[in-house]
This record gives sequence, C-alpha cells and structure tokens, in this order.
Amino acid sequence: MGKMIQFVRNYDDLSTDKGFQFKFHCDKCGNGHMSHFETNALGMAGSLLNAAGSLFGGIFGQVGDATYQMQRAVGGRAHDEALDKAVQEGKQYFKQCSRCGKWVCPDVCWNHSAGLCEECAPDEKEELAAQQAKATSEQIYQKTREQNYTEHINFKEKTAVMQCTSCNTKLTSADKFCPGCGAPNSLARPQAENQSRFCSECGAPTQPGQKFCAGCGNKLF
Repeated sequence: MGKMIQFVRNYDDLSTDKGFQFKFHCDKCGNGHMSHFETNALGMAGSLLNAAGSLFGGIFGQVGDATYQMQRAVGGRAHDEALDKAVQEGKQYFKQCSRCGKWVCPDVCWNHSAGLCEECAPDEKEELAAQQAKATSEQIYQKTREQNYTEHINFKEKTAVMQCTSCNTKLTSADKFCPGCGAPNSLARPQAENQSRFCSECGAPTQPGQKFCAGCGNKLF
C-alpha cells in the first residue's frame, strides 16, 4: 500500500491532460501561491498521436484514442505524485496554526511572536488600532443622534411637497393651482378649514358648511 498523500483544503486543481498545476490559498486572507507547472509526458504523447490521427486517419486515429485512454487510466498516479510534490512545495510559503489547523500566509496572517495565526492570536498593535477605529465609529454614530439638528425648524408651518398630476411640477398643499401649467391642485388644503369662523351677529362659533347660526339663527354666508 502506498503512502497517504497529505493535502490541504484551500487549493485549486488546475491540472489538465497536458500537465499538473495547483494553486494554494491562505485560509484567512485568500492570497496564495501557484505551484510550478509539471508536464505530463503521457498526456503530451497522447495529444501528439491524436493530432496525427486527425491528419492521417485510419490506424493512427485508433492508436491516438487508445493512448489517450491509457493516459487517463494511469493519470491518477501521476496526478497524485504531482499533488504530493506541490503540497511539499506549498509548505514553504504557508504556516499551519496548531490551534485551529488553518494554513495562512506568514507575511500578513501569521503572529510570529505567538506562533499562531492572527485569528487565534491577534497582533496587539493591529487589534488595538482596529478596536479604536471601531469605537470611534460607534461614538460618532451615538453623538450625532444625541444632537438636535431640527430645533430651528417649525414643523407646524411646513407643508407637504407633492407633484402636479398634469406636469409633475412640485406643489405644496397650500397651492390651489399648479404654477407650471395652471391645473387645479386637487390635494390643496382649503384655507377655510384652518380658519376659525364666527357668527357676525352673536359671535357664536360656526363650522364649515353651516348655513345658519346655532346661537341666533342668523343666515351665514
């Protein structure tokens, strides 16, 4: 029984019938390295025979197909050897954290003083700077909401903004007609609804639409 091939989870297999190549990534930041391309001699021979078969046909084509099938049958062993070699090569560029098992790049994601990846043992200066920036952002968020930016605005005198249904000109509820096209503003608020009315004879308060005074019977206009 052959030896087990050590491998990592963070790699892409870029191998083809022409040769073998693998790309390894850092588990933390995603940066990585690509192994050197290793030519597959059987794959190249099969491609040449297939090309010859396409040109001359007949027995050459059959030999080419047979060679390619043979390459596929024995390609597993060649592929495994290439992967094993690439993993050994990749170990020179990555460090494995003994706490979480992840493979990380030593330049960015490895804490050399702690001997662990920076997810398990963050760099003190980097972590302090990151937390200070986070706290600053949170405090700015909180302080800006404690400040009253609308105390000078009289909301009671503000009117809603709307659009004319004919020409889309901006209107307010106080506009009876559109200043853009002159069309009546169906959403205008009648001024009479906001004004108090009284009977001219006895001074009793009246309501919109009321024809006679409820206090003296005087006819209202």
